[in-house]
Amino acid sequence: MKLRKGFVTYTSDGEQLMVAAGPAAKLFHGMVKSNETAAFIVDKLKKETTVEKIVDALCGEYEVDRETASADVNKIIDRLRSIGAIDE
Repeated sequence: MKLRKGFVTYTSDGEQLMVAAGPAAKLFHGMVKSNETAAFIVDKLKKETTVEKIVDALCGEYEVDRETASADVNKIIDRLRSIGAIDE
């Protein structure tokens, strides 16, 4: 899975923002503002990956237990799926 083509991220004042451009704009109209954890997950989704790889990376980057990391990753991925931002 990975972030769908056309979902573009940028950082402004230390916050990651995401918008849909081109054909992806037909799927989603708006802007997604990510906290630090969500931004980390979105960045991992810029390349083909799996939930397990993202959880591993999150555990390696932050002091978080695997159960919490897995719940956070799944929550963010579910939200991104709901706006059409994930390519399976």
